[in-house]
Amino acid sequence: MSLQVEKLEKNMAKFTIEVSPEEFDVAVEKAYQKNKNKMNIQGFRKGKAPRKMIEKMYGKEIFFEEAANIIIPEAYTKALEECEEDVVSQPSIDVTQIEAGKPFIFTAEVALKPEVELGTYKGVEIEKLDTEVTDADLEAEIDKVREQNARTITVEDRPVQDKDMTVIDFEGFVDGETFEGGKAEDYSLTIGSHSFIDTFEEQLIGKNIGEEVEVNVTFPEEYHARELAGKPAMFKVTVKEIKVKELPELDDDFAQDVSDCETLEEYKDTLREEIRSRKEDAAKNAKEDAVIEAIIEDAKMDIPNPMIDTQVRQMAEDFARRISQQGISLDQYFQFTGMNPESFLEQMKPQALKRIQSRLVLEAVVAAEGIKATEEEIEKEMSNMAEAYQMELDKVKELMGDAEKEQLALDLAVQKAVTLVVDNAVEK
Repeated sequence: MSLQVEKLEKNMAKFTIEVSPEEFDVAVEKAYQKNKNKMNIQGFRKGKAPRKMIEKMYGKEIFFEEAANIIIPEAYTKALEECEEDVVSQPSIDVTQIEAGKPFIFTAEVALKPEVELGTYKGVEIEKLDTEVTDADLEAEIDKVREQNARTITVEDRPVQDKDMTVIDFEGFVDGETFEGGKAEDYSLTIGSHSFIDTFEEQLIGKNIGEEVEVNVTFPEEYHARELAGKPAMFKVTVKEIKVKELPELDDDFAQDVSDCETLEEYKDTLREEIRSRKEDAAKNAKEDAVIEAIIEDAKMDIPNPMIDTQVRQMAEDFARRISQQGISLDQYFQFTGMNPESFLEQMKPQALKRIQSRLVLEAVVAAEGIKATEEEIEKEMSNMAEAYQMELDKVKELMGDAEKEQLALDLAVQKAVTLVVDNAVEK
């Protein structure tokens, strides 16, 4: 195998990979062995026809596509090992020569890791964030806890009001016809939650238990069910129950019920400290983000689009994995949100770009400052991993190859770089 690397614009490169005729013929033989049982040749039992007989009947190219699929991953992997380029995207493959008795040649267009020209990364000026706990902060927190501990009571002597929790039956009609998903019984709906389309909830205000009402709405233009998008609809709705939340009294009993505190004042003091701690954590994260954002703004780098696309795919796969653990498929998510695969990936691009930029500038700081992770720090991190995965430390070390250990060391160095730039930032 031979490899030629051509540098292109915007941190792209084209690998031209040539495989000998002999190696290609080996791949063709593998393709024949894999597919011969699918071939029906008169005079031969299925799977017993010689390769030359099949090629004579169907042409020598009959196994070429399968052979290419066999040899390209192997040859491309070898090319990555041979070259010194830092490839950061999946390859775009193009076969340029595929003939019997000749070298098999293909190209792989890839994105290369961009060089970063750092600007200012020490002494970056950022806005100082306020972590003071106000009376309004405390009041909002207490209101939230009261909501969480409210009891639900049934109301029978008045009509529906805003914020009421109702139980309803409904059936929807478009152009006088019912539609899929437009009917339900004993459906729980909180008025003002905006979980239903248009003005559906508002039209129930003032209606009494047992009263049937016609609710007229219009489906949004971007509604996920295309056949309903933008169309007017009429729902026949019957209010069956009205419930409200009754908040607990704000007194010492309340404090004892929701905490280990004896008095309301003691509980308020505890809440203040909790809010302050959350604000300080949020401020720390916001400071880190602001510093890195400022470093990115003052740096120069040319991010190739395939690098962004690769990051987007990784983020999409991570997202799909997370929601699947909650019992939700990606198709269901699209249905709930009205999105499609294209808009979903497009929405992720800004965040993907920011992740790439952040990592690149921090790695550049690591290089500029000569930051390294110590053996003790690496050992400690592997111990943390062993504990998290409930494995023996020796087993973790065994499973980690040289590349994984190098990546771990770099990740730790990047965290040190974050500490360095944040500690050196100036808050105004």
